[in-house]
Amino acid sequence: MRDVAAAAGVSVGTVSNALNKPDRVAPETRSRVQAAIEELGFVRNDAARQLRAGRSRTIGLMVLDARNPFFMDIARGAEERAAEHGLSVLVANSDDRVDRESTHLDLFEEQRVFGILATPVSDPSPRLARLPARGIPVVLVDRASRDTTIPSVSVDDVVGGRLAAAHLTDLGRRRIAFVGGPLGLRQVADRLDGAERAVAEVADASLEVIGTRALTVAEGRAAGERIAARPPGLRPDAVFAANDLVALGLLQSLAGSGALRIPEEIAIVGYDDIDFAAAAVVPLSSIRQPAALIGRRAVELLLAEGTDAGLDRQVRFDPELVVRDSTRG
Repeated sequence: MRDVAAAAGVSVGTVSNALNKPDRVAPETRSRVQAAIEELGFVRNDAARQLRAGRSRTIGLMVLDARNPFFMDIARGAEERAAEHGLSVLVANSDDRVDRESTHLDLFEEQRVFGILATPVSDPSPRLARLPARGIPVVLVDRASRDTTIPSVSVDDVVGGRLAAAHLTDLGRRRIAFVGGPLGLRQVADRLDGAERAVAEVADASLEVIGTRALTVAEGRAAGERIAARPPGLRPDAVFAANDLVALGLLQSLAGSGALRIPEEIAIVGYDDIDFAAAAVVPLSSIRQPAALIGRRAVELLLAEGTDAGLDRQVRFDPELVVRDSTRG
């Protein structure tokens, strides 16, 4: 900064104001400072500035699976709202592992992030819950807070599961399979709960659970191969997949191999309505979550923490059914 000040013919304080409080510096002076910055290739030490301020201008976003476009859509929404307030977003992937979650939380705290948006592997850990008391606000994303102590933005997955299964029974499907897992993941359990409630309302309908180790295309493909290997009379006539990646794997193994005609022999509904759902070989019916809106609202709650903004600290959106060819015969 001393070099910039010398080149521009101003004081170091003026350079600081030009960078941090430009409204206090005359336009002609700002132009001289900016020209000196460009000529010298000056990049200010933001780490030192954050150390003095005690907080950075970065929000930490921890997701369960960065390969899932749903979480990247959340990140995009969060980045859009954060940028409006001069903040950036750093994305970390826990890969559905408690140890990696803990490591990322440590890193975020060491970096003195402005706040943390987190989709925890299970219920919020004591490590996550105590961060607000240490000066780092936390907002849960895609997960409701059980005790309402932590702000959250989520979708009612029980309602989403009910919508998916009710759509299939309304089509006359009676042998329905729920494909997804691990069942210990809260979102998966809630979606299954909703499906079970809808199927229980139809006297001659049944719901089979086909577990997967993860919510991935590969796991969906493997589940589809197991279904196709069954005798025709023992196959489900409809599948509700716990997310779109699993559903796309099912489509690959069933429609791609010609094992079963979709939706004539087996109808498929996914969950999330990622962009790839509409672009699949057989366009996929799905339960839509407002992913980008979730990210934007989460940042708004983070910014409102400790203020009198009066925002609802527990935001829950309702999902909606999007019908496409995989259930529309």
